[in-house]
Amino acid sequence: MIFHSTKNKDLTATLEEAVFRSLPPDNGLYMPEKIPQINPEFLNSIETRSFKEIAVEVAHTLLSEDISREDIQAIIDRAYDFEAPIVKITPDDYVLELFHGPSMAFKDFGARFMAALMSHFLMRSQKEIKILVATSGDTGGAVAQGFHKVPGISVTILYPSGKVSDIQEKQLTTLGHNVRALEVDGTFDDCQKLVKEAFLDSELTSKFNLASANSINIARLIPQSFYFFSAYAQLKKLGKPLVFSVPSGNFGNLSAGLLAYRMGLPVEQFLASTNLNNAVPRYLNSGSFEPLPSVETISNAMDVGNPSNFIRMTRFFNDDWDLIKEKISGYFFDDEQTKKTMREIFGNTNYVLCPHTAIAYRALEEYRQINKSDFTGVFLSTAHPAKFVDLVEETLGKSIDVPERLQSLLSIEKVSIKMNPSYSEFKRLLMSDLH
Repeated sequence: MIFHSTKNKDLTATLEEAVFRSLPPDNGLYMPEKIPQINPEFLNSIETRSFKEIAVEVAHTLLSEDISREDIQAIIDRAYDFEAPIVKITPDDYVLELFHGPSMAFKDFGARFMAALMSHFLMRSQKEIKILVATSGDTGGAVAQGFHKVPGISVTILYPSGKVSDIQEKQLTTLGHNVRALEVDGTFDDCQKLVKEAFLDSELTSKFNLASANSINIARLIPQSFYFFSAYAQLKKLGKPLVFSVPSGNFGNLSAGLLAYRMGLPVEQFLASTNLNNAVPRYLNSGSFEPLPSVETISNAMDVGNPSNFIRMTRFFNDDWDLIKEKISGYFFDDEQTKKTMREIFGNTNYVLCPHTAIAYRALEEYRQINKSDFTGVFLSTAHPAKFVDLVEETLGKSIDVPERLQSLLSIEKVSIKMNPSYSEFKRLLMSDLH
């Protein structure tokens, strides 16, 4: 498959080049030149397929020009020993649970696939790679777990100090070995800006093979499309149109859903569900994209003021706002609305939502009030509620179970390097790796 820059279609790359470069030299994002269609016969029988079988078929449809089906099977087998189950919440609403991987967040689907794919390429090239990643919460833990002790790869994670939950912080600051955490005195947007600047720094890129594990990397986007197909497989028997509500920060998750849709997945509507960092819902309402500095909320993984994947989202529709707003509806909620939703769902169903998942559910219900058509609603649960245990317990007024893999982290001392959001300081830290 050939990829081109969103800023210049003449800047192209192979899959391997796009994965390891992460960003084109013009600071655009890589997009597939053509989007192949999933085999209709496969869709006709998809309800009989396992998650891994679906992942192999989707990946082979996209990547068959670059990787054999046998190697794709090996990559999928290495990446996934967990599922993405659908759970019924109300008669017409289902939650897609994406927190059954090692870091208990949806980012495991992308990070583990990316680690396995990079290892596949590194076995041939024998290169050494330096991964740079900015996180607003869950990406860091998933990348740390996915790349921990992977030969030929070192990982530097930047996260905003005091703006991730205790468990999220421990997930990215306690592994050590080839994983290093930089605690930045700033916002996620500051962290993301530092990473992007590094990829445009010719001195750095001449000394290191840099790659990003953020959703700006196409290798993160592709595997996130797998669970949209899997959700359809699990609900196909109901025979109703599907509406996906996607809690969104950097908009990689929604872009992955759009990739699945463009490949032929039947989707009635997507809901772009955000907190007060609502640049995309405002765009869907007005047609004008006006990013603002990020604001801090209880749904911290979505605290992104200027989402990187916005351009991918619009490019799936050739940047036509009228077409975009027909397929995507935008909703945003504040912290009090989020907490109220968490309490209501727990009171009515005994199901515990993390704050991000609560936003997705509330958007779905508001959409349902406006659109009276008969459809099945799917809202994505992007993280286990225990990753926000203090907030969840305070909101619900009761204690919740914390899985042992998370509970054990709390007693481990974090190891991080504190720094200002200064590019010169960040570059100095990276260059010190040469000595």
